[in-house]
Amino acid sequence: MSEVSYYSVEGLKKLKDELSHLEHTERPRVSQEIGDAIDKGDLSENAEYHAAKEEQSLLETKIAKLKNVVASARIIDESQLDTSKILIHSIVKLKNTTNGMEFTYTLVADSETDIKNGKLSVNSPIGKGLLGKSLGDITEIKVPNGVMKFEVMNISR
Repeated sequence: MSEVSYYSVEGLKKLKDELSHLEHTERPRVSQEIGDAIDKGDLSENAEYHAAKEEQSLLETKIAKLKNVVASARIIDESQLDTSKILIHSIVKLKNTTNGMEFTYTLVADSETDIKNGKLSVNSPIGKGLLGKSLGDITEIKVPNGVMKFEVMNISR
């Protein structure tokens, strides 16, 4: 079993929906492609067959990994979380102390990450640097292009 990951109800539903789609839509489609390729005859020189088998292998690997993630997933009861510190599922308003720009992010599990919608992984450099910080804290976070300084302006759920 893999490491426990924490999800919102919405995030876990998204994972389960993806798993269901892979198992009930993609798996039968790939099996049909293999069957169609077999019907064409000689398998030793049948590129369609080999491509479909490769796709099947990748699909089964993805399904197995997703099953592991779903099995080890736990839903967070956000009403029980401490809002004085930044934790997973915190909505955090930050101010870049260098240029004064303000950002708002929600810290989420890796599979819920969606930067365009302000959902930042707790395992990203910024996410790791923010965990445990409190309102008013200034933190220096090492990012790929240097060090950024942020002030925590607000924490909510």
